[in-house]
Amino acid sequence: MNPAPHPNPVPGRPARPGRAPASAVDAPAPAPPSRRGLLGGLLAGAALAAAPALATPALAAPAHAAPRSAAPRATRPLLLGTYTSEAGGGTGIGTAVYDTGTGAITTGPAITGVENPSYLALHPSGSTVYAVAEQDAGAVTAVALAPDGTYELLGTRPTGGSGPTHLSVHPSGDWLLSANYTSGSVAVHPIAADGSLGERTDLVTHSSPPPGPGQGGPHAHQVVTSPDGGHVLAVDLGTDTVYTYALDESAGTLTEVSRAALAPGSGPRHLAFHPGGRFAYLACELDDTMVVCGYDPATGALTPGPGQSTGTGSGTSYPAQPVVTGDGAYVYLANRGHNSLTRYAVEDDGAALRLLDTVPVGGDWPRQLALSPDSSLLFAANQRSSTVTVFAVGPDGSLTGTGEPFPAPVAVCVLPLP
Repeated sequence: MNPAPHPNPVPGRPARPGRAPASAVDAPAPAPPSRRGLLGGLLAGAALAAAPALATPALAAPAHAAPRSAAPRATRPLLLGTYTSEAGGGTGIGTAVYDTGTGAITTGPAITGVENPSYLALHPSGSTVYAVAEQDAGAVTAVALAPDGTYELLGTRPTGGSGPTHLSVHPSGDWLLSANYTSGSVAVHPIAADGSLGERTDLVTHSSPPPGPGQGGPHAHQVVTSPDGGHVLAVDLGTDTVYTYALDESAGTLTEVSRAALAPGSGPRHLAFHPGGRFAYLACELDDTMVVCGYDPATGALTPGPGQSTGTGSGTSYPAQPVVTGDGAYVYLANRGHNSLTRYAVEDDGAALRLLDTVPVGGDWPRQLALSPDSSLLFAANQRSSTVTVFAVGPDGSLTGTGEPFPAPVAVCVLPLP
């Protein structure tokens, strides 16, 4: 059965608030008031549950805890994206810490004052996190994370589009890139020395080719920089196209240099690069395939191969996001309809994927995946079950659940910090 028309083509995509007038989208959004909140040593890796709450906690009490041990285990911070406007959603960006050995998660208070932070990205310095505001009047917010465990909202800027669902920081640390899903555009914002955002320097709308079958228009779903830093790639689900841009790092403007056409109606959603930088793995949401793409760093050209099976059987499983282990040996894919994780072995120096198996994700509608910095743990944000599930990654790439699902209201993004 074909998916329903956009703006809600996929079951589980939240309804958008009423559309704001064009002037409301383009006008500068008022910066939220600066505030500071104690995160109980979040960036120092201390247990947040013991810290005084600065707001209503965004997460329920942890469902599992680390086993008793004579020696203390290392913990690292974890941030969680959610929808604040949805029933049962969070109150802001969720904070937590995870045990690097067991994967056990302990909740902390929320970073409030951030609307619908459905996707998060960390600055290369580690001192600032950025969040989309997924709503009609799309926006991006900067939040400073200090070493002493405090945070400060550094302000919000409009993206110039609606429904931003993804953002990333250019490797230089000087530019924030965001993808407006509903309006099918990509925005660029300058990043100041303190991590705050300046006025938008560019907005590129995907006006061609025409939308794919059943699509009402372009739907930019992801924007990332190639591993060499030479090009910016935008994945558009609505036009079945991946656009490659050159970023002028002085002016903050994008110039299209190439585009890759995917199968009509395939619905490309997210890609992940192999560490070698010559191949990328693209999840196609609507035709339930994974596509290996060649990448030419010199020209920015992306060359898609044929669609490959996700191992989920008949029907559409709405694959959401691939991730690649740090050594480039394995690729994992979240399948929402199938509620599973697909495991692929990487072969031919990144040029090929071999399907190994699928593993139940232990939740409902896995929206996003993330690996710990050392690729020893895999985190899955399960939107419909409001949980995060954690898996230990074996030497052979196998996935083993580490415990009971961790409660996280409308979990749509999980970001383990280094």
